[in-house]
Amino acid sequence: MKTLQQSPLDPDFVQNPYAAYAKARADGPVMYWQDYAMPAAFDAATVQALLRDRRLGREVPQGARPPYPAHLGDWAAMEGHSMLELEPPRHTRLRGLVLRAFTSRRIAALLPDIEEVTAQLLAGLPRDPFDLIPAYCTELPVRIIARLLGVPETMSADLLRWSNAMVAMYQAGRSRAVEDAANTATAEFVDFLRSYVEKRRNDPRDDLITSLIAAEEDGEKLSPDELIGTCILLLNAGHEATVHSMGNAVKCLLEHETPTAALAPDRISATVEELLRYDPPLHMFTRFAYEDIELDGVTLRKGDEIALMLGAAARDPAVYENPDVFDPYRPAKPHAVFGGGLHFCVGAPLARMELQVALPALFGHLPKMTLAEAPRYAMSYHFHKLDRLMIAP
Repeated sequence: MKTLQQSPLDPDFVQNPYAAYAKARADGPVMYWQDYAMPAAFDAATVQALLRDRRLGREVPQGARPPYPAHLGDWAAMEGHSMLELEPPRHTRLRGLVLRAFTSRRIAALLPDIEEVTAQLLAGLPRDPFDLIPAYCTELPVRIIARLLGVPETMSADLLRWSNAMVAMYQAGRSRAVEDAANTATAEFVDFLRSYVEKRRNDPRDDLITSLIAAEEDGEKLSPDELIGTCILLLNAGHEATVHSMGNAVKCLLEHETPTAALAPDRISATVEELLRYDPPLHMFTRFAYEDIELDGVTLRKGDEIALMLGAAARDPAVYENPDVFDPYRPAKPHAVFGGGLHFCVGAPLARMELQVALPALFGHLPKMTLAEAPRYAMSYHFHKLDRLMIAP
């Protein structure tokens, strides 16, 4: 297997990883990424195939990874109940119960909430240059997730603080301070949810937490720990990706001076898909091999972890003509930005709906909006997100 040496913390790579992806895809497309000490797949065909291959999964095989140290005890306990980290049969049971509560009807019913929160946020935007990320991109999804779960919107600041600390665990080069902060945030979030779930048991409402409590499949219910783990997953995965998708999208639309016609009701869905493909928020998702697997002359051994490079697959010229060009009128083709297979993102419809509402509303409210400074991406790989997005209204 050919090797790749590319620090995920190299400033040039962080600002533009796509050039390195293109070279790795041409040289590989499966290469041993030395900096991560694992193979990585950079082409769309391999990524799509492995996302759906049941010989691989998210659950860590015994002995494949050292156990979490004691200072991450709360984090490890929570992660052990996250369906993102589980495989059948437990994943099947958990996802089935969650989907009974997280229905397309419930998501569609959030449209008025998204429109209401969007209007409130737009009305409160400053008239001088400001950072759009905290003022708009962050606030919308976290307030919608709060409404979805049934948690008071006044908790938004705490939800953000906990979520940001926990999600930092997935970034390259994490420190002991990051781990301690994540563990503390997990403990605080779990304590809050444990007491809040008990309130909902005694006072049911029309919200997701109440629905998760009631969700039953074949007589089985979510355990308290599973319910809490699911709520944390929905917040962390649901809001984090949408924040960065929205920031990256606004940057892209402004830099390309995209015509407002691309945001019209009959075009916005296709434009959002192209924005997600062109500059997605999550660039890497890993899987473990549960048996030996041959990958185009490369052998993946049982217990090996492999990185599926979602950001690279989205720029594969074998699938997308002129993939490095942003084209809101590009014919629709499948992408893997939301993953695939058993672990396809349950929140994808909600994320899409938020973007389809928030982007046209923003550009309609600020038709003369420009970039106040050149945007830069944060040192947070494998998340691809902006440090800030300074806007001149």
